[in-house]
Amino acid sequence: MRAALLRNYGQPLELVERPDPEPTRPDEVLVKVEGAGVCATDLHAIDGLMEAAGVSLPRVLGHENAGRVVACGEIVSTVAPGDAVILYPPYSCGLCLRCRRGQDMHCERHQFTGLTVDGGFAEYVVVSERSLVKLPPGVQPSAVAPYADAGVTAYHAVRRLAPLALPGTTAVVIGVGGVGHIGLQLLRELGSSAVLAVDSDERRRKLAEELGADTVVDAGDQAISAVQDLTEGRGAELVVDFVGSDQTHADAIAMLARGGTYSVVGYGGTVSVPSVELIASEKAVVGNLVGSWPDLVEVLELHARGRLELRVETHPLSEINSVLDSLRAGEITGRAVLVPG
Repeated sequence: MRAALLRNYGQPLELVERPDPEPTRPDEVLVKVEGAGVCATDLHAIDGLMEAAGVSLPRVLGHENAGRVVACGEIVSTVAPGDAVILYPPYSCGLCLRCRRGQDMHCERHQFTGLTVDGGFAEYVVVSERSLVKLPPGVQPSAVAPYADAGVTAYHAVRRLAPLALPGTTAVVIGVGGVGHIGLQLLRELGSSAVLAVDSDERRRKLAEELGADTVVDAGDQAISAVQDLTEGRGAELVVDFVGSDQTHADAIAMLARGGTYSVVGYGGTVSVPSVELIASEKAVVGNLVGSWPDLVEVLELHARGRLELRVETHPLSEINSVLDSLRAGEITGRAVLVPG
């Protein structure tokens, strides 16, 4: 099979020929990849920033994968060859306490497709049966592959905030990119806050308007003053940051109301806030990892019902490095999806 291999940090991925993988355990499934989303985490992996998460080289990246089942291990019972599926990226054992509590992403035997084990920037990938979710009838794998991470991460973050998104409150979305444009819609679906979207890119600001943001502003000082103006100086009760730079961290804290919650999804910067400010204003800072397997099921249900729209652009696997360059340059609106076929 053809695969895009990260052989050395800081270098372009190499298109190589590898033997087709095969299930080696009775609970494993071979999937033909029909769509693989390209994520900023892939850039972090290429830059050598993900070793703390278990990345080692060489590695086939790609953790937002969907396709069709080709072959199954002997004890697999929930899918069959030909089924359209999406792949939940964390591996989970199902036996540890965190798994039994439904916190798959914190499994004691944690692995992650496309980071700690080979992923979907290839024609085929092998995963555990526990990783698979069958797609609703009529849903094409290439159209929903980014929900495997972008969707489930946004859902996890917003669902935690939903009880706080009360009528009369304001929620700010910083960054309306691949994850943020899903998060914006989920705030609309799961909460009752007025939603203000912030982005430095005119195309993504237009996308935010199309997806139902109540107010859309450019990033920077204008955004901080816009939040203050719209809330009569109170600030926003919720700020969800899908960028995670030093600048967005600082902006988010400046936008936050007393008793507000700052939810961090994007990463790369450092949150710096005096502890006295957290105490005196009773502000909370919350980090978010990927969501759980049931979260992915619920995201797909919202999509199938027409409540979520996923903006994707598709490219052949052979264009992987140019797609990564475009992502790094901020030129992707929505999510880029590689189609190995």
